[in-house]
Amino acid sequence: MLGAQQHFVGQLLDTVRSRGIDVVLIAGDVYDRALPGVDVVNFFSDTLSRIRAAGAAVIVTSGNHDSASRLGFGSDILAHGGVHLRTRIDQLAVPVELDLGGATLAVYGIPYLEPRLNSEELEAAAPTHTAVTRAALDRVRADLEARRSKGRVHSLVMGHTFASGGITSDSERDLSIGGVGAVPLDLFDGLDYVALGHLHGRQKLSSTVRYSGSPLPYSFSEAGHEKGGFIVEFTEDGLGTVEPVNWTAPRRLAVLRGTMDDLLSSVEHSWAEDAYCQITLTDNDRPAKAMERLRGRFPETLVLAFEPESVPAKAAMTYSRRIAEARDDLELCCGFLEHVRSREPDPAERALVADMLARAATAEVSA
Repeated sequence: MLGAQQHFVGQLLDTVRSRGIDVVLIAGDVYDRALPGVDVVNFFSDTLSRIRAAGAAVIVTSGNHDSASRLGFGSDILAHGGVHLRTRIDQLAVPVELDLGGATLAVYGIPYLEPRLNSEELEAAAPTHTAVTRAALDRVRADLEARRSKGRVHSLVMGHTFASGGITSDSERDLSIGGVGAVPLDLFDGLDYVALGHLHGRQKLSSTVRYSGSPLPYSFSEAGHEKGGFIVEFTEDGLGTVEPVNWTAPRRLAVLRGTMDDLLSSVEHSWAEDAYCQITLTDNDRPAKAMERLRGRFPETLVLAFEPESVPAKAAMTYSRRIAEARDDLELCCGFLEHVRSREPDPAERALVADMLARAATAEVSA
């Protein structure tokens, strides 16, 4: 999807330039795996350079898909160039300070915290997402309180987690194994703004807690999403406006359902002819060459499923029972074909199977 990502970055840069954006926040995931491909790493490096050339600084935290140590390599050096990486626990209470004129905005980055690996270092009360997040925020609040004792300081916290109330998508990796991964929203009380990553849908959990969502859709469950981010304004008086900004993907997602005849003929589906498609066929008999025929109209069909409107009594019978009740080899073989294709053999196919069985029987006698 590098082409689609390049398309997104072009729109991001247009927004940075046209709106005079000072800082771009990326709350993980930067990559989709701990060991990303070389072309992806090069693309991210180029993107950082282009954002800086457009006039904005960059603050990045690592997500659950990233390798925190690899992403954070060279963070001290990169900070001198306006790219600030927050991937380590010892950086939790080291904010990026932004000048607001008569005040300072302290931006804290909380990377994805794996409870089983990070709870001891954080001295968390338990190896859970809630406990490690609370321990991390305790460090943030302690540093923030010390800074506020010396002047006017506003807070912005970036984090990568699943906060209660968020709406999930199929493409996110579950953050919990055998437990509840969501953290209570009230953990973020008292902070001026919280910019979260992880969930792919852009959403507002409270007046000060939001997910920007992923810039591109990564599963058909995101077909109804409006992709983009938020432009967050801070002044010396604190949080100002929070405004959504939309970015379009080069291709839309289409989730279609119907019979083969309807999908191939109805003008209602014309808009999906250049979209990535997930199609569910509802014909009672599975059409032959279904994917080939559908791609004649919808060439970017990626997922095909079959859900008949009604299931014949014979199809509802278990396969083991059908084998047991088969009267002869021909019925057994034709039953197998129907089972794997959800469609009875046509007369030509049935004749071919009968001929092959006759040939096999003759060869058996000759041997």
